[in-house]
Amino acid sequence: MEWAQILVIILSVFLAIFLLLGIVLTVLLIRVTQQIKTITESAQRTASGIEGVVSNFSRFSSPAFLIRLVSKQLKRTKKQK
Repeated sequence: MEWAQILVIILSVFLAIFLLLGIVLTVLLIRVTQQIKTITESAQRTASGIEGVVSNFSRFSSPAFLIRLVSKQLKRTKKQK
């Protein structure tokens, strides 16, 4: 066997190894991106839930609501006297 043939065999073996590594890494990358997608969807749902809670809280803590609440309490105390 000549050196050129040995070199071709060695290069083809390395090429096959890198091809397999590329396929494995591509599969792993696809799995990771799917996991990232599920995590972002979960974070989106959580953020939407928190947004709803905050909007409800802001509705109850608005100054108009507080004034209404205080005025109702004052009317109740006046009626009781």
